[in-house]
Amino acid sequence: MVAEQTWSLGALLDWTAKHLAQKGMEFPRLDAEVLLAHAAGCKRIDLYGIRHAEVASPQTRQKYRDLIRRRMEGCPVAYLVGRKEFFGLEFEVTPAVLIPRPDSEHVVMECLGLAKAVELVHIADIGAGSGNLAVALAKQLPKAQVTAIDASPDALAVARKNADKHGVAERIRFVQSDLFAALENEQFDFIVSNPPYVASEEMSKLPPGVRDYEPKSALDGGPGGFAVFDRLIDAARQHLSSGAYLLVEIGAPQEEQARARISGFAEYELAPTIHDYSGHPRVLKARKK
Repeated sequence: MVAEQTWSLGALLDWTAKHLAQKGMEFPRLDAEVLLAHAAGCKRIDLYGIRHAEVASPQTRQKYRDLIRRRMEGCPVAYLVGRKEFFGLEFEVTPAVLIPRPDSEHVVMECLGLAKAVELVHIADIGAGSGNLAVALAKQLPKAQVTAIDASPDALAVARKNADKHGVAERIRFVQSDLFAALENEQFDFIVSNPPYVASEEMSKLPPGVRDYEPKSALDGGPGGFAVFDRLIDAARQHLSSGAYLLVEIGAPQEEQARARISGFAEYELAPTIHDYSGHPRVLKARKK
């Protein structure tokens, strides 16, 4: 009987990164690092330091093997490890919520820049998902009162956990609702949203890791991608205080049509589009006159 080959964590990482690269994975080294650190119960940096020469246990190897198999099947790394960083904070994520993207940080940054002039700010996050926008804003604005709204009870459960984790749960109200339906006549200083904006006709063209694993309800924006957007900008007029702001994330190809749709309402004063880290149109800012 031939003894099973022993592998150090460093050697296992190197071999797996090369294997993923040969299979055409987009971020082979990063995926290999994050998943091995998760399997070994350590930080990524430790794989290059104190645990680099450590022999991987059979349990670690089996767990890592299973994670790599699921990754190669298309499952996003964030779902495999159950977390994703956003605005310097670690968020729990499950298949019930959209995985936070760095480009959504521009919604947070713009809101923070505007909110500095407001003593006690009231914010509504429409389609809160994991709570990444709501929690990041509450964390950065100690006097803010935030209402996190989502139609999915499963998504709200994840958002509550993230609010608890970051110590802001007492300033966030969680409401299960289709847009503003459960809010009656409440008004806010800011309404922020990352609504579903992928056009239904484009859904099949999304990368498999997005199309097959992330919640369709958080992606599919209907024909042209404007089904939820149109309802949002219409209803938001009644829930913005005078001089308050609407900040909405959009898909880059939608900019011209999205701006025209907002401009169609006399109540809005539309500002220049905010661009993301890649220079693409990403966030629309409109002030209620």
